[in-house]
Amino acid sequence: MIPDLTATVVKPVSGFTRGFSYPLRAARFFGRNPGLMKYLAIPFLINLVVFSATVYFGLDLFQGMLDAYAPGTEVWYGVILYYFAWTIALLLTMVLVFFSFTLIGNLIASPFNELLSERAEVLRFGALDEERFSFGRFWSEAKYAVAVELKKMTAFALCMLLLFGINFIPGIGSLIYAVLVPALTLFFLVVEYLAFVLMRKRMTFAQQRRYIFKRPILMTGFACGVFCLLAIPFVQFFCIPLAVVGATLLWCDFPAEEKV
Repeated sequence: MIPDLTATVVKPVSGFTRGFSYPLRAARFFGRNPGLMKYLAIPFLINLVVFSATVYFGLDLFQGMLDAYAPGTEVWYGVILYYFAWTIALLLTMVLVFFSFTLIGNLIASPFNELLSERAEVLRFGALDEERFSFGRFWSEAKYAVAVELKKMTAFALCMLLLFGINFIPGIGSLIYAVLVPALTLFFLVVEYLAFVLMRKRMTFAQQRRYIFKRPILMTGFACGVFCLLAIPFVQFFCIPLAVVGATLLWCDFPAEEKV
């Protein structure tokens, strides 16, 4: 008898697709709950400032370097080198923008993302928000959120440095680096945005890790969805709130089985 492999194949595919869809579901969730828009104002302005500053200072610095060291455009090869250098500069700027959004933008906006995640969960379950907003509570939670964000960034940077060192191992170093760097980036994106809801559930990092690794296909799909949004110019402005709400909706659909 030939075994039926349909369920075996379809289940991982559907899990990946569902995870990938959560940032898009978040966009529809905002449409159905326009009251959430007020939580986007400050994070949006933060992202706009970070994006503008990164592009402006990056390109301005590169323009100064070109003026100082590039050959003159009076000769034919100077023109070629000049435009080739600008192409490289634009590519490097895209990389800088990606990391500035995932690191600096998240750090500054983390207290507001915490509020956004909390409110999204309340609206998802239709519960009443009994605790009124207060600036004292906000600043108390903001300090904790920024501290946790700094720890996550430090851990991510240390892991990246370690992998960069592995890259120099003769033979297999480059292969290991090429495999682990994308995997670490996707894992970081999952931890980054799920943390807003998981920490609110008082889950330790060990519990968070178990929650993530019990659903590897779903989490990989979610991380890939967020990564695709980060890679689209100007959509990056809205990526962080969409990822925060998407992660919150994912938790609501797949709560942890263990008591926390």
